[in-house]
Amino acid sequence: MARSWHRVRSLLPARADFAVMARDPRRDLLAGLTVAIVALPLALGFGVSSGLGAEAGLATAVVAGALAALFGGSHLQVSGPTGAMTVVLVPIVAEYGPGGVLTVGLMAGVLLITLALLKAGRSMRYIPAPVVEGFTLGIACVIGLQQVPNALGVPQPEGDKVLVVAWRAVEAFVRTPDWTATALALAVAAVMLLGARWRPAVPFSIVGVVAATLAAQIFHLDAAPIGDLPSGLPAPSLAFLDLSALGSLLGPAVAVAALAALESLLSATVADGMTVGQKHDPDKELFGQGVANLAAPLFGGVPATAAIARTAVNVRSGAGSRLASLTHAAVLAVIVFAAAPLVSRIPLAALAGVLLATAIRMVEIGALRAMVRATRSDAVVLVLTAVATLVLDLVHAVVIGLLVAGALALRAVAQHARMDQVDFTADVPGQHSDEEHALPAEHVVAYRIDGPVFFAGAHRFLLELSEVADVRVVILRMSRISTMDATGALVLKDAVEKLDRRGIAVLTSGIRPGQRRALASVGALDLLRRDGREYATTPEAIAGARAHLRQAGLLPAVPATALVTEEAS
Repeated sequence: MARSWHRVRSLLPARADFAVMARDPRRDLLAGLTVAIVALPLALGFGVSSGLGAEAGLATAVVAGALAALFGGSHLQVSGPTGAMTVVLVPIVAEYGPGGVLTVGLMAGVLLITLALLKAGRSMRYIPAPVVEGFTLGIACVIGLQQVPNALGVPQPEGDKVLVVAWRAVEAFVRTPDWTATALALAVAAVMLLGARWRPAVPFSIVGVVAATLAAQIFHLDAAPIGDLPSGLPAPSLAFLDLSALGSLLGPAVAVAALAALESLLSATVADGMTVGQKHDPDKELFGQGVANLAAPLFGGVPATAAIARTAVNVRSGAGSRLASLTHAAVLAVIVFAAAPLVSRIPLAALAGVLLATAIRMVEIGALRAMVRATRSDAVVLVLTAVATLVLDLVHAVVIGLLVAGALALRAVAQHARMDQVDFTADVPGQHSDEEHALPAEHVVAYRIDGPVFFAGAHRFLLELSEVADVRVVILRMSRISTMDATGALVLKDAVEKLDRRGIAVLTSGIRPGQRRALASVGALDLLRRDGREYATTPEAIAGARAHLRQAGLLPAVPATALVTEEAS
């Protein structure tokens, strides 16, 4: 019990986390204000894209942003609704409705806290870079396609497949074209993309949205606005929770939790890389995201995760503690309470433009080009993950990417394992003439095995032993085997038994302690020891081979004194 409580306490905020907030509060407050300005249109846009409305995006940014900053494992992380999470939520909304999404958020929060208690945070570091780049590219494409209806100014078509919905929106636009929404969306996207090149520090997303809103109001443009927003957060409620649906929502909840863990830890790693001396705690970060996702649905918010783009803005704005992220949430809360009527007039097309520009900026051409040029395997994993994200969903895409990356990695490792025939005459103990060296060489062959002997490659070369012909003894030099699993040991045992049946003795040398367990588990070690065919060194194995040949009458017997001298050497 005490150990469990200690584990829970290790995940809670410590006094040092709050002490850092007092170092330079002015700088953190300014950074938080900057991030809030950048986050506002994104929170609205992702709320609309999720299907729960702009108010859900704002509630998520406020509640999840504050709690993840308070309980998370990074001092610089900024959390809220993200494009990646929106990609996962759209099919959940289509199948289960808004209540299903909120229930999934609660369940994902429980799963994330469980992962934190199990210390699973560090396992996320093993996800290969091509998988990350692939699903980032796929997410960018999905986010862009999700904006097609609002960017074209047509009603949201039915369907949960983004390609189908985008195509139906294009068809509806072609039937009754109206370029107002398209012009607003493209204008906002252009302002963001061009402005970022000109003045990277200026939040051009808010500039573009404000300009588009003013233009729509002044010129009475026919552009659909966000609509009425509540002036404040709703009271916390569990009215949406349907206990009978928990079983069917477990799969989506696992998907949401996996994505929240993956994106949050990736974002925290990016934040560490942009600073000096900052290092996040992955388990505390999972705990913080779990708490955030437990609370956000109670206030009508969607599942949340850390946002790489907003975290990067936070770091570049000079943030040094959690105070910046808390300020970002507080500023957004003030906007919710004080400026809801103004925010409700923002055209949906303007938000579509913000997300289109965000999708474009997610794609780093240089990183993609480098990844594709690195190796053919990296290119295959990247492309497959991106396509799977677009056609299936993000979680399936990551699983496919990991499986393909793992298979290709195993294939590459297996190719490094080899078995080479080696000259053993230099290791023959004692002093011998050329004729004495040549005679055992006619009946003995030695192989040196290098690299891993495991399921992915053992059959490739160990079965070659079964084809050895015209010899009486095979010596296996095993000191250079880096690792061996049960499959490798079983294949080795099979080869030894086949050679035994053909009257060929197999002798081994240099078996390392790490290999003995695998060999013993399948009975291969007992097989070698039974006839005294395991030796510590190669010279000892060669002496054993000579003794075997003498017993078979293939080498002449030697005087006892010479035999003692040979064995001693």
